[in-house]
Amino acid sequence: MPATTLRGLHDCIADAQQRFADLLAASLAVRRPDRDQYVRYLSFQYHLTRDVQVYLLAIAAHRDLARRRPLREFLYRVANEDELKFLVAAKDLAAFGLAPLPISVDVELWHAYFRSVMHKRPFVRLGATVLLDNIGSGPARQWMQQALHGDFLDRSNSRFIVLQEHEAVAPGSKSLAALAKADLKPRHLNDLVEGARKATVLYLRMAEWALQPEAASRICDASAAAIGASEAKRIAEFDEYELEVA
Repeated sequence: MPATTLRGLHDCIADAQQRFADLLAASLAVRRPDRDQYVRYLSFQYHLTRDVQVYLLAIAAHRDLARRRPLREFLYRVANEDELKFLVAAKDLAAFGLAPLPISVDVELWHAYFRSVMHKRPFVRLGATVLLDNIGSGPARQWMQQALHGDFLDRSNSRFIVLQEHEAVAPGSKSLAALAKADLKPRHLNDLVEGARKATVLYLRMAEWALQPEAASRICDASAAAIGASEAKRIAEFDEYELEVA
């Protein structure tokens, strides 16, 4: 399939990157990065990326991938690679003596919506996946690096961002390359764009929740504990070697 048929998706990604860059730049203009923002960032990433393999494997299992097996194999591989990364964010929070904050309303909306469509319209959810892989690149990259910098960071509490930085190019380029080879139909392309657009809105709201004290989403913040005893035990026992051997 000619790569130009993904132009709509590329345009969505470029728009999202610029919007994210503008949001980060505006935040940095009025406030230096602080620990509260970082704790919120790690918390929403924990809730956003937890069970990511469920989405990827549901997409891979769809009948539309029966004759697109290289794309199915790619998704299966990424599901295995990414399944435990949410625990890296939790482990960084534990280095501060903290557990993840309760799930924000925007992450709840993300999961409620994408779970409702992933079985019947998997390419909508796949568009969101590609958007997440790419939103921090391009014009947003330099602002991300500044936003994730502060004297509160050290090796014990920054493994998630180191992991993200190490993979900043590969996931996005690989996912787009896999799609470019998949002989997609117009309905697939339309769903990719729809998913990327909706993911842009929800992800930017998550970022606002982390960055801006006045973010409207914060009025829904819960005071209850975010995790139970069994999950706290799982976080405490997690070691990054599991990312390699799982």
